[in-house]
Amino acid sequence: MPLSPEQEAEIEELRARRAATLRPVSPGLEAHLYKAHPVLDHGFVRVIDYMGDDAAIVQAARVSYGKGTKSVSNDEGLIRYLMRHWHSTPFEMCEIKLHVKLPIFVARQWIRHRTANVNEYSARYSILDREFYIPSPEALALQSTQNNQGRGAPLDPEAAARVLEILKADAARAYDHYEEMVDRIGLARELARMNLPANIYTQWYWKIDLHNLLHFLRLRADPHAQYEIRVYAETIGKLVADWVPMTWRAYQELRGGAVAVVRQALGCLRRMFAG
Repeated sequence: MPLSPEQEAEIEELRARRAATLRPVSPGLEAHLYKAHPVLDHGFVRVIDYMGDDAAIVQAARVSYGKGTKSVSNDEGLIRYLMRHWHSTPFEMCEIKLHVKLPIFVARQWIRHRTANVNEYSARYSILDREFYIPSPEALALQSTQNNQGRGAPLDPEAAARVLEILKADAARAYDHYEEMVDRIGLARELARMNLPANIYTQWYWKIDLHNLLHFLRLRADPHAQYEIRVYAETIGKLVADWVPMTWRAYQELRGGAVAVVRQALGCLRRMFAG
């Protein structure tokens, strides 16, 4: 179950509240508020709060407080101009706060993006749940012979079954010992946690501005990124598309997939001509 009963109750309480607001809202993202979007086997991403929308980016760029007589097409043109010329500050006016549940080894990659504000579940104060990331057989692969930090060919079914057997047994044994050290021996939680493997799940609140979020997505949603973090980035990308659709279209066309394909093609041509 992605959410605990306490978290489900919190969501219901928040949804029951209705308050008038004078600030602009993003209808697309409002539909996602508090909803847990499943990722991997036990993980999720959910939107806790946000500030700003496409109009906020335009307003910041023009240092104004209203659209006036400007049309949506003009606003989108300005956003495309800002994106094309790497004007980052207007995009930093938008922020989003996410609640993410993820394996610790994914969190350690993710935290390298130091432009966010993070508050993580503390195993010094609380007990971690018995939830471990166990990959699907299709996600298991040999070490790449060309990329020292990537995957190569898929494991054969027999080898994949053995890996899954090891992962499940190690996770169960480690958690049994964790419980024994905490409950029977009384070892401090901050010490007992050191025996747990990196595929156990943690949670955090993660707040970031839109400019730095797009940079995160450009790196982590890339096909070369590790699968386990890429699926989180892809989920967040769908949320961003609903939050700031004009910005997302500009990003996709000017910095995202299409541009990446062109750059790769140009790189291949350069290598061909270079011999």
